[in-house]
Amino acid sequence: MKCIVGLGNPGRKYKETRHNVGFMVIEELLKRNGWELSKKKFNGHFVQENVNGETIILLEPQTYMNLSGESLGPLMDFYQLEPEDVAVIYDDLDLPLGKIRMRQKGGHGGHNGIRSIIDHLGTKNFNRIRFGIGRPTTPMSVVDYVLGKFSKEEKPDLDKSIQYAADAAEAWFQEPFQKVMNDYNQTS
Repeated sequence: MKCIVGLGNPGRKYKETRHNVGFMVIEELLKRNGWELSKKKFNGHFVQENVNGETIILLEPQTYMNLSGESLGPLMDFYQLEPEDVAVIYDDLDLPLGKIRMRQKGGHGGHNGIRSIIDHLGTKNFNRIRFGIGRPTTPMSVVDYVLGKFSKEEKPDLDKSIQYAADAAEAWFQEPFQKVMNDYNQTS
């Protein structure tokens, strides 16, 4: 069993903001596979499907970003998932827009959603798909930036990155995370 978690904030106000790229990748995976987030439990919306004999769960926590662990932790307990069975997709200010980086462990890097997950799981050892959103180029707070929408000029890189992150997630349906990480981490 594998669980892919896209981080974001629920509600129309936050749809398509930089902080919601995790949700955007989950939405792409749903569209590609003809699935929908039909289950509402564990403070989240999720779907459970079978892909080539492997149970796949896609989860969008509905707790708001800073409390993401309050959704993922109970889901993992219920399904008896181990941290290595989970991949979390989230925005990363330290990567430029258009870059994806995968890793198997690490700190929170100041990301409150990841901090919440680490706190609830009691470990830093879980798979991550970091989705670059870059840093603001004009004077503005980080909060305003991550809760802002992408510009028209950013859309082509955004769309390409969503596709790439979804490709990597789908590859993990079939391959070990280490192999997917080696294949999909962008070197440039």
